[in-house]
Parts: sequence; C-alpha cells; structure tokens
Amino acid sequence: MHLIFPLISSILYVIAAMFMKQAAEQRVGIWRSAFVCNWITAILFLLLLPLGGQLPEGHWHEPFIVALLFFAGQLLTFVALDKGDVSVATPVLGAKVILVAGFTLLLTEEAVRWQLWLAALFTCVGIALLNKKGDHHRAEHLGRTIIIALFAAAAYASFDVFVMKWAPAWGAGRFLPIMVGINAIYSCAFIPFFREPLSAIKGPAVKPVVLGGFFLGLQAVVLVSTLARFGDATAVNVIYSTRGLWSVLAVLFLGHWFANTEKSAGPAVMKARLAGAASLCAAVVLVFI
Repeated sequence: MHLIFPLISSILYVIAAMFMKQAAEQRVGIWRSAFVCNWITAILFLLLLPLGGQLPEGHWHEPFIVALLFFAGQLLTFVALDKGDVSVATPVLGAKVILVAGFTLLLTEEAVRWQLWLAALFTCVGIALLNKKGDHHRAEHLGRTIIIALFAAAAYASFDVFVMKWAPAWGAGRFLPIMVGINAIYSCAFIPFFREPLSAIKGPAVKPVVLGGFFLGLQAVVLVSTLARFGDATAVNVIYSTRGLWSVLAVLFLGHWFANTEKSAGPAVMKARLAGAASLCAAVVLVFI
C-alpha cells in the first residue's frame, strides 16, 4: 500500500512541471526557479518535524552528504538540459531506476527481486519513448549530454538509497528537514548564475514559479518521506516514473490551460509515446507481481 505515495507524488510532479513551464516562458530562468523551489521545499519539509526522531551521535555528517548528492544531481541535470539536448538528457536521466537497483544491492542489505530489475528496464524504455521528438529534431552535444545526465542520474539514485539507509536511525522528522534545509543553503551557489535578481521576478511570473515550487516541494515531501519510512527504493522509483505518462496526458488534455503547444507533435511521435506508456504500465504491473 505504501506505493500509493509515489503515485501521488508523480501526479503532483506533473502539476509542478506545468507551472514551471509557465515560469520558463516568463523568463524566470532555471537557476532562479531552482533556488526558489529549494527554499519552498525546505519550508514544506518542516511539516515533518512533529514526526519526531533523534540526532544519533557520530552520524552528523550523513544529512550533509545526502544533501550534497541531491544538490549535485540537480546541478548536473540543469547543466545537461541547458548545455545539451533535452530529448537526450531526459531518457538518460531515466536510467536512475536501474542505478537505484544497483546501488541498493551495493550499499544496503535489501534484495532486489528479478521482477523489479525487469520493471526498471521497462521504465527506462518507456521514458525514452515518451520523450521522442519529431524527425526534424537533431540532438546537439550528444556525448557530453549523455555523460552529464548519467552522472546526474547516479547522484539522484545514490541520494534515494542513502535516504533509505540512513533516515531510519534519525527518524523522518529529524533527518529529512535537516537534510533538505542544508540543500537549500547549498542552492545559494546558484545565485551567481542568476540573469537578474530575485526581486526582478514580478507580475505574471510570480504565480507560476511560486505554485511550481509549492507542488514540487509537496511531491518531494511525499516521495522522500516514503523512502525514509518504507525503503523499497526500486519499486518506489518505478511507480514514480509514471510521471512521464501523466505528463503526456496533461499536455494532451490540459495543455491549453497552461498555453502549452507540445500536443501538436506528429503521429509518429504520438505512436512512440503510446508505446512508452504501455512499457511504463508493464513496469508497474511487474512491481506488484
């Protein structure tokens, strides 16, 4: 039953992504958006404080390491998307699911059953198909994009596994708010990359970046607290990856609410996305076998 939480998180992520798309069209920029989102997320994680916990002696370094892994994943993702090609970076980032399974075996005592390995593979294929572009699209900086995106996926995957491994000793009400607060402080490193100061975000740009940050933070609370409480990182990531399917459906049926024109893709792209959706559905079925 705990897998209902990554499903909820995946839907919240799509809502956040639609608002962040609006923010991008208002020229907020990825660095200012990330900074705002990280601080809103840190505030939302304070809601977990009543869950309680402890500060285990000799383990003070753990939230700093986990926060650094998330920060590195976020930074590398932005670089891959900004300097490389989105249609290449996004499927490569989907390899996180396979990496989570591998890191779970290496870093914890938790077994990964064969159904989860197969589900992770179907998830990677599904994400690649869901992100297919038209035939006219040419990938730029292919090798660089793949390498950066793979490092980003590895950072995010190790983040998930270490949360699953270290959070129980602290308690979700201590480890997670501290770790996310540290990440918010780390994100001050984004400030030199701002095109304009935060005060320049005005008018129609304020609403999408704030709402995007809120829903992004809310889905993070749901997802990361699930990892901390229940573990099962590979299955959680497979279910969470259905956000790719919800994103396609949102563009098709709700895109006009957000002035999104991506639904004009050709029939070949839509067939590939339907195949990707089928692959993700198969992955979800495997998780429950």
